[in-house]
Amino acid sequence: MKFKLTLLALLAGASMIAQAQAPAAAPAAAAAPTRAEVKAETAAAAKAGDLSKPDAASAKTQAPSKSTKTRAEEKAATKEANKGGALDKPDAASAKTQPASKSTKARADVKAETAAANKAGAIPDPNKEGSTVKAPSK
Repeated sequence: MKFKLTLLALLAGASMIAQAQAPAAAPAAAAAPTRAEVKAETAAAAKAGDLSKPDAASAKTQAPSKSTKTRAEEKAATKEANKGGALDKPDAASAKTQPASKSTKARADVKAETAAANKAGAIPDPNKEGSTVKAPSK
């Protein structure tokens, strides 16, 4: 068993050495021009006028457009759109004006209703067999 593994390792090493010594990398190096050659070609093309100039549409940087409205005008327009329901989400100012709905019942009344419903069996007991309600974790 050890002999087979050793023989296999030797064959793998020999094949790797044979691939490393092959002149396959030489043609690839000859095909790629050096940086200096590329610079010389570009300079010659620029001198001859063969280089095309980029158009305005493909320019990377464009001046940001300025708004014609003041900040106060923008705020007023947004507020009007919010009132009309044109915006998906109301802003924080309109959310503050709507108070949260509160119960009109006193806490004692709610407790009494719950106790009466529990006595009547309207509230399921999670500890009984067959109940679909989960018991609270302790």
